[in-house]
Amino acid sequence: MEINNNNPNNFSSRTDRKLIERNRRNQMKALYSELNSLVPHYNSRESISLPDQLGEAANYIKRLQTNLERMKQRKDSLISGGQSMNIASSRTGFSPKVPQIQIHEMGSSLVIGLTTDTHSLFIFNDTIRILHEEGADIVNASFSVVGNTAFHTIHLTVGELTPDYHGVAVTRIAERLNKFIYDAHA
Repeated sequence: MEINNNNPNNFSSRTDRKLIERNRRNQMKALYSELNSLVPHYNSRESISLPDQLGEAANYIKRLQTNLERMKQRKDSLISGGQSMNIASSRTGFSPKVPQIQIHEMGSSLVIGLTTDTHSLFIFNDTIRILHEEGADIVNASFSVVGNTAFHTIHLTVGELTPDYHGVAVTRIAERLNKFIYDAHA
């Protein structure tokens, strides 16, 4: 069997394979870049190799899984501790405060006031998580404790692309936060 290198079909299929491989490499490069952008970099001045980036991403995911398990255990212990606390609170007169949220729009910024009891500080953490998921940029977050009540204040900005997008984003954030607070109390 003789191979004819001058055959136009061979050239066409070779070109197709090269094009397919180039597209695959470009797609992989874009995916690696996206993965790398999702991993926090503690030393961002150095350029690191692709295998090191993948190793860093894998380690980051493992740390997140470990933290998640630890937080679930802590939540379970707080919940079980909270049930025994409710029995004790009926004797001491302390009853948990219903979480409250107030959202004030100020131009392209939002100010969120969150009031919880000191045993429900996880609500603040979940509020921050929801805000990050919605793409909000948190400018400042603070809290103060008076007695058994914690007052949290969060200043943030929401996308400033167009007024319509801003309104939709604010509405979506308000709906998610109000639902979360309602579900946390229920």
